[in-house]
Amino acid sequence: MNEYFAEFLGTAILILLGNGVVANVLLRKTKGENSGWIVITAGWGLAVFIAVFTVGPISGAHINPAVTLGLAISGLFEWGKVVPFIVAQIIGGMVGGSLVYLFYRDHFNITENPDSKMACFCTIPNIRNLKNNFLSEVIGTFILVFAVLFVNLPHIEIDGIENTKVGLGSLEALPVSLVVFAIGLSLGGTTGYAINPARDLGPRLMHALLPIKGKRDSDWAYSWVPVIGPLCGAAISVLLYFFIQWIS
Repeated sequence: MNEYFAEFLGTAILILLGNGVVANVLLRKTKGENSGWIVITAGWGLAVFIAVFTVGPISGAHINPAVTLGLAISGLFEWGKVVPFIVAQIIGGMVGGSLVYLFYRDHFNITENPDSKMACFCTIPNIRNLKNNFLSEVIGTFILVFAVLFVNLPHIEIDGIENTKVGLGSLEALPVSLVVFAIGLSLGGTTGYAINPARDLGPRLMHALLPIKGKRDSDWAYSWVPVIGPLCGAAISVLLYFFIQWIS
């Protein structure tokens, strides 16, 4: 399987299952209606596990532009593949968001709250303070990419930095999914922890394009936060990672 297609497929799986659990909790008359934040964070963690386990051996399962950028800045991934990877991830996010809508369409139709419908696609801050919202996304993604770098370390030493599949293999699926679960539990209460530009931008585009009954605007004034924040968090994590290696 082509590694770009693997990134597309992995991200689509991530969004289908991750946004799917949000829809199951927030939309009317689902089996999981009102089951709460623990279900959402557990569902997202398991979505990461399945996506990484599925495509990790093929592409490294970045499934996140922030991870791709962090690995490229660290010298562990080819810069020439960064843009194609990110494009594949965003398209995967769009497809995953569309599948969530098709799967839960009847429930979208009877749900009255437009914010709940939008939350099944992209993130919405509970308190709108762009500076703090941006900081939340930076810190959350910093933790994610920092962990990914340490998970990758033994594989870099074995395979060499020219390995085009640097990222996450199937063996790393569980620890990284637990990291995402922990981020959601501890740091997800402010913005909904996008920590992934493709996870937010791709589905947000589909929220704007799909004929969703009773939907609100897609809040493009906020949309830069879950895109730029994670990219900045990834860059900071790389700097700290190499500082730790330097002083060790």
